[in-house]
Amino acid sequence: MFEDFTNALQNFKRQKTRTILSLLGVIIGVASVIVITSMGSSSTQEIKNTFGTAGLDVVSISSGFMRRRSSSSSITFDESFRKNLFDNVNHIKKIWYKNSLNASLSYGETSSTTNCSAVEQGYLEMYDIELESGRFFTVTEDYYGMQKIILGKTIADALFPSGDAVGKYILATSNNISFSFEVIGVLKEQTSGMEQTSNGAYIPRGFYSKKIAPNPSASTVIVQAESAEYATELASAVEAYCTELSGSAYAVNVMSMQTMIDQVNEIMTTMSVMLSAIAAISLLVGGIGIMNIMIVTVTERRQEIGIRKALGASPADIRRQFLVESAAITLIGGIAGIIIGIAISIAVEYVKGQSFIVSTGACAVSFVFSVFVGIFFGMNPAARAAKLDPVLALAGE
Repeated sequence: MFEDFTNALQNFKRQKTRTILSLLGVIIGVASVIVITSMGSSSTQEIKNTFGTAGLDVVSISSGFMRRRSSSSSITFDESFRKNLFDNVNHIKKIWYKNSLNASLSYGETSSTTNCSAVEQGYLEMYDIELESGRFFTVTEDYYGMQKIILGKTIADALFPSGDAVGKYILATSNNISFSFEVIGVLKEQTSGMEQTSNGAYIPRGFYSKKIAPNPSASTVIVQAESAEYATELASAVEAYCTELSGSAYAVNVMSMQTMIDQVNEIMTTMSVMLSAIAAISLLVGGIGIMNIMIVTVTERRQEIGIRKALGASPADIRRQFLVESAAITLIGGIAGIIIGIAISIAVEYVKGQSFIVSTGACAVSFVFSVFVGIFFGMNPAARAAKLDPVLALAGE
């Protein structure tokens, strides 16, 4: 076998142009599979990095189409809904209520309009949101509805260019009603799950329910699962419960970051498989090209085959010789394709600013498939060579 492989390499050296042309189809096919799978894996990881790992155990419920159209078949997110949801749906760790309002925040002559969220104590910590300075709300501040506010990084920079926001008092105006708030914290610029914090501001929901809208129903309900592995199951259970409660599948919108990521992963996987299948076609085309060239090679080397048979080589020896040559072409092409594919992936992902991820499974599968293609398409030329009559072969007929 080793001798056959060595002879194959010597034949490749004698026919460099032909060998390179034979390799091209295999190299292109293997490299394409590597690039496609690598870019798919990198894009999936980039999506995960964008949303972060926090919030993967969270399900969001908001009013749906039916509630906007009419009061029938709608659900009110009051305290009884919170209790009933907790009692009727499994794997719930905690339920958070949130209200939102547009507000104009001002400090001195500087003002900025933003979405202000009234949240319960612990809500921001649940998302693993980090502080640049200051602190989060306390239980007391939320319970008594104290006038405290936490600013997103962008809003804080707009109102306080010097960066000393904590401890200052700002004026918040909404629906022509103004309140003074003490800034107790500034959040880092980040995205955590479904919570976009940079352009937002947060006040205690206790203040909202006491001073702005007494006994309010929540505009958004955040349900935290016992762990991230239950998030998808919890989203389905919550949606089923709300549909049963309202009698309509459109009463609420239920979203889960884990479900969204799973759907993106599924789409990316499907696209990678489809594109890889298309790339694999070039391997098959390359295999056909190898078969044609090997048939020509058998014709050109008839006398060599005749001499080997005359010296005692069996049909199996001749068959093995040409199979090894065919497999050697795809083996070399497979290795070259993997190297080129990785190099292209690194270059593309460097330009895009993404982290490089190469799938070892894709490398292994594409390499094995390329060698298989060489063996499969080399079987016909090898069989022809093995069947040659030595007398006719030596006579050059």
